[in-house]
Amino acid sequence: MASLSLKHIYKKYPGGVVAVSDFCLDIKDKEFIVFVGPSGCGKSTTLRMIAGLEEITEGELFIGDKLVNDVAPKDRDIAMVFQNYALYPHMTVFDNMAFGLKLRKVPKEEIKRKVEEAARILNISDLLDRRPKAISGGQKQRVALGRAIVRDPKVFLLDEPLSNLDAKLRASMRTELTKIHKRLGTTFIYVTHDQVEAMTMATRIVVMKKGFIQQIDTPQNLYDKPCNLFVAGFIGTPQMNFIPCMLTKKGDDAFIEFEGCSVKLPQDKANAPELKDYFGKEVIAGIRPECIHDEPIYLSQFTESQLDTYVDLTELMGSEIYLYLKVGEQNLIAKVSPRSQARAGDTIKVAFDAARIHLFDKDSEKCIIH
Repeated sequence: MASLSLKHIYKKYPGGVVAVSDFCLDIKDKEFIVFVGPSGCGKSTTLRMIAGLEEITEGELFIGDKLVNDVAPKDRDIAMVFQNYALYPHMTVFDNMAFGLKLRKVPKEEIKRKVEEAARILNISDLLDRRPKAISGGQKQRVALGRAIVRDPKVFLLDEPLSNLDAKLRASMRTELTKIHKRLGTTFIYVTHDQVEAMTMATRIVVMKKGFIQQIDTPQNLYDKPCNLFVAGFIGTPQMNFIPCMLTKKGDDAFIEFEGCSVKLPQDKANAPELKDYFGKEVIAGIRPECIHDEPIYLSQFTESQLDTYVDLTELMGSEIYLYLKVGEQNLIAKVSPRSQARAGDTIKVAFDAARIHLFDKDSEKCIIH
């Protein structure tokens, strides 16, 4: 098994294009690390540098305690699973999975044992005699995984492996991948633009934007304690509401004020030393949709953080309803109980759970307080 260390990694292309900047990350043995971010943020480029498919312009990459910057991909003891499966159409599933082992001149009996073991783990034992055109997308993805598993690599690299599957299959394959990771006890590095995949599978997530790491943390910490506006908006569905507002203080009490509304902050936030330089200034308040409530029990509980809103649109999601609200010119999304009686065109009272409000610096976009 293997740990990895990326020390000040850069990827620069001719013409001054910098795809990855000062990437530093230590990955522990057996971790499931997910690189997440929008298209073009450098996550796949970073994965390809780890694989040896892209040259590292600056910095050092260690697998275990070995510097591998100049080591050929085949000698890095890693296996990569691609988005498009990359199966040979003229070969059976068995031969596709066995191909890399045959190139290494592994004995036939050992190849048979490894392929059958991987097929059993992936639940594709009955497909070994078929060709890729005779199996589904989800099965092709399992074959691609199987081809990696038989090599028994120190590190698995997975580049958006589920993006070609339909939504239901993606959800079930997420679960399967998590089980496979636990069963194999190997280091997984996984690239996706889908934050749901990142949140459900990762032990730690690396959030990237324009080639830079924004934050590295556990899924729960990223959700609860985003370091800036970008991370706060990228993680979570629907995304966090952002409200430009004025931070004011009256006696010992602190308020955020916007569109004629005033929401009182809890005392621990009001007295936080991080806020003292921001009173009387504009900040950006962030609140997640599930922290905006319309039920009477919450309205009676959060009496000092209520506001009147106009319901623009409602979306019934089955287990919840999304309310698209307007407060003056400010748009909000609330995620409320399916029992909600709110309908488009209504004017309703909602209450913020003020303890869950995040405040961000308007200029730097960094989080001031959670």
